[in-house]
Amino acid sequence: MTQKINKTEEEDLKKIITEQPSRYQDLERMSVRELIEAINREDALVHKAVRKALPRIENLIEQILPRMKKGGRVFYIGSGTSGRLGVLDASELPPTFGVPANMVIGLISGGDVALRKAVEKAEDDPDQAWEDLKQFNIDKPDTIIGIAASGTTPYVVGGLERGRSEGLLTGCITCNPGSPVTRAAEIAIEALVGPEFLTGSTRMKAGTAQKMILNMITTSLMIKLGKVKGNRMINMQLTNNKLVRRGTRMIMEELKLGADEARELLLRHGSVRLAIEAWQKDNA
Repeated sequence: MTQKINKTEEEDLKKIITEQPSRYQDLERMSVRELIEAINREDALVHKAVRKALPRIENLIEQILPRMKKGGRVFYIGSGTSGRLGVLDASELPPTFGVPANMVIGLISGGDVALRKAVEKAEDDPDQAWEDLKQFNIDKPDTIIGIAASGTTPYVVGGLERGRSEGLLTGCITCNPGSPVTRAAEIAIEALVGPEFLTGSTRMKAGTAQKMILNMITTSLMIKLGKVKGNRMINMQLTNNKLVRRGTRMIMEELKLGADEARELLLRHGSVRLAIEAWQKDNA
């Protein structure tokens, strides 16, 4: 039986920017060129919305940093596209920066199966996020960042509320102002990108904004935690030939060595950082 929407929920839906009708009509009548030009015009609004949120993004990073230096972790919680973006960002950090997989952890309602397939009603349980977090022995040095384009996802709201009541730092990334997620988080990041080109499809502008913000947060944290030298990913894992070539080039540029010597040094020590440090020690 389909659950009916009551009048309060109907009014709330009308206020959600990401659920507002698209500015474009009769999409099926547009040519491919018209479609992609219109999408591109909408996408051009995203970086402007993110720019307005920079002070809040900065504040969240500055608050997370001392916690991570003391061993605190960052947990992303989200559903659907938002949850997938959090898992994606977290999963890319170990190979990129050579950090442990438990430094930043992405959780999606419904579990890992929800990365590929929607799990019915998984996001509707306000208590489940905290249950998921407890499996990691979450504690006060840790940070919870809720990701929800609409700002109304019960899984995210409930997780933030419980985390905040337990004394953890909480932040959120949303695309609607004054939403339940915003009220639940200590530091709320709102990227107001406006209605989607395809009405309600928050995998588009909202998802792009969320990805941009996640990039800012974790890249800045990794740099400030000493995982980057100059502009190079000196701790990256050598998981394929492309990364070995990249690491070899970094060592060549840093130490003015030939390709063969740089590659041998890299493979012997396992990372750009360790290779450079060893060479500098031997040639001091």
